[in-house]
Amino acid sequence: MLENRWRGIARKHAEEVAVHDAASGHSWTFSQLAVAADADPAEAVGGIVFPQGRDIRFLLEVLRAWRAGLPICPLEPGQARPAIPPTAPGHALLKLTSGSTGTPRLVALTGAQVAADVDQIVPTMGLHPDRPNLGVLSMAHSYGFSNLVTPLLLHGIPLVLAASPLPAAVAAAAAPWPRLTLPAVPALWRTWHEAGAIPASIRLAISAGAPLPLTLEQAVLESRGLKIHNFLGASECGGIAYDRSTGPRPDSACVGSALEGVVLSVGPDGCLVVASPAVADTYLPEPDPRLGGGSFRSADLVSVGPDGVLRILGRASEVINVAGRKVLPDSVEKVLLGHPAVRDCLAFGVSGDPGRGEAVGLVYALRGPAEESELRAFLAARLPGWEVPRRWWRRDELGVDARGKRSRAGWRELLAATG
Repeated sequence: MLENRWRGIARKHAEEVAVHDAASGHSWTFSQLAVAADADPAEAVGGIVFPQGRDIRFLLEVLRAWRAGLPICPLEPGQARPAIPPTAPGHALLKLTSGSTGTPRLVALTGAQVAADVDQIVPTMGLHPDRPNLGVLSMAHSYGFSNLVTPLLLHGIPLVLAASPLPAAVAAAAAPWPRLTLPAVPALWRTWHEAGAIPASIRLAISAGAPLPLTLEQAVLESRGLKIHNFLGASECGGIAYDRSTGPRPDSACVGSALEGVVLSVGPDGCLVVASPAVADTYLPEPDPRLGGGSFRSADLVSVGPDGVLRILGRASEVINVAGRKVLPDSVEKVLLGHPAVRDCLAFGVSGDPGRGEAVGLVYALRGPAEESELRAFLAARLPGWEVPRRWWRRDELGVDARGKRSRAGWRELLAATG
């Protein structure tokens, strides 16, 4: 199926530029990409093809696997190949989960599910061949694969590969192109914004992989007139929700409304349920009742308004139990971020008084002068007493990982170890 789709795209756009590598200055048309992919067989290990890297070779390995009818398991540069159990004949893509909510495992998708994801993303976001994607994301990551690789190979959306995500490299890659789409993560958008380096040719800006701070979205819109559209997805189901609005979101919990072809609902436990043709087939090595049959039940606590707008309230595993009362870390963080001196913060559960379960702990970074007592008073005037953090840690930076995410569990463990 995927091979046939690609052949049709290659014929339709034969003499148009498919990929431009900004580092080398070399371009490939769709017909040249097809010829290069057909020149060599797929390099399979145990019947699996492992595309790796950030250049044209990644794309060629994907196409060779499709031609051979073999599943692919994308890997980051230098990442070791995982042990993969036998897969069903129809599986075309194996995604390694990040392990942010447990042990990493594989998500198995059929060719039809891979195609359904991009067929939902392209019309929802308005991706078009006249506006190439600027590639700074890892093509091996679920976000990069769905927003860079499959739009190119299954919809003919050209791809401009930047040498790196550094501001100078992004500016150089964007310079020859009058209209571009740029999918990135919040950490990169912040870096480019603070450096004054968001290219003028960006017509569509997309952010996913981690929560997009509302203050950053507003700052970029005010300074550049560029709206960053928040996008929510998951390895298990592809695209979930997208902020189609042209102005700032009403609050940071708002992530947008369902992609075309996606149905969102709230399960009995308050967690998000995603139904669409793009939902993965199963987990490997062991299936899980939360995934399969066209439905994925996530660990995100959510609400869906009458306008269809999805709001993320927190993760079920991160709810803090304070003497039987449930506290969502996001609700504490949202209020404290309203203080002008607070630049960043994370709330999480810590050991409380005997017999009272947990207490709220908080690590924070400042942009201006403020005493802890002032911040406590600020929260006490706006939150119930049990939601006000009992333990506070100040740091210069909270930091993010390579995917632009922060770990409450990681900070809790670090601070508990250091006292």
